[in-house]
Amino acid sequence: MRKNLPYLAFVVFLLCFDQATKWLVARQIPLFSSRTVIPGFFNITHIRNKGAIFGFFSHTGSRFVFLALIVASLVALALVVFYFIRTPAAERAMKLALALILAGALGNQIDRVGRGYVIDFLDFFVRNRHWPFFNVADSCITIGAILLLIMFLVRKPACSQSSSESAR
Repeated sequence: MRKNLPYLAFVVFLLCFDQATKWLVARQIPLFSSRTVIPGFFNITHIRNKGAIFGFFSHTGSRFVFLALIVASLVALALVVFYFIRTPAAERAMKLALALILAGALGNQIDRVGRGYVIDFLDFFVRNRHWPFFNVADSCITIGAILLLIMFLVRKPACSQSSSESAR
């Protein structure tokens, strides 16, 4: 358990940072209003997302979709916690990736259950294309998922020397 404390502290830090940024945006920027940070590239825009990451399913207005998102998030949280606990302490990159995903999932779940929506505010444009609104929690989930993907792509197959020789 002691070996997990730095990761759990990191989860708490990210969760607090996520909630603090959402609180500041909700308090300082009126709903659907923007503050330009870098003209033509980055704004902070206060929106309410009743859907999933990057606004998926946000326009359905369905109570079923809302409840399904809560249940799916709880199942995902349980799986992440399960894998986090089962991952050996020596696999630091895996622990880090799971901690990022856990922090992000918790941050958005707190909003979804507590408010009925998630506050999104990071608003990027690349040339004339608008990237979907997102928040710190979404960033944590995305970075954690990318780390997992990289680890799975570069991981060597668990094929032993004797099994490869017997295949010849």
